[in-house]
Amino acid sequence: MSIIWTIIIGFVAGIIAKFLMPGPNEPQGFVLTAILGIVGAFVATWLGQALGWYGPDQGAGLIGAVVGAVIVLAVWGMISKNRKA
Repeated sequence: MSIIWTIIIGFVAGIIAKFLMPGPNEPQGFVLTAILGIVGAFVATWLGQALGWYGPDQGAGLIGAVVGAVIVLAVWGMISKNRKA
């Protein structure tokens, strides 16, 4: 899977993850949400390859990327909550 395809999947996954996990500590901007989704797609790809779910040339699909984006958004929410306190 190419990096461009991972970015496209991550962009869509970030938008879906934002709808699945709304909240006041989540990123408010569209661009930041998309970037966190892309990071989530890369995290899902890396984690899937590390666990042997994906081969070296495979990347996370949409479901895996959404799960990765939700994880990144949850971590972002915990970090931003701690910074506001």
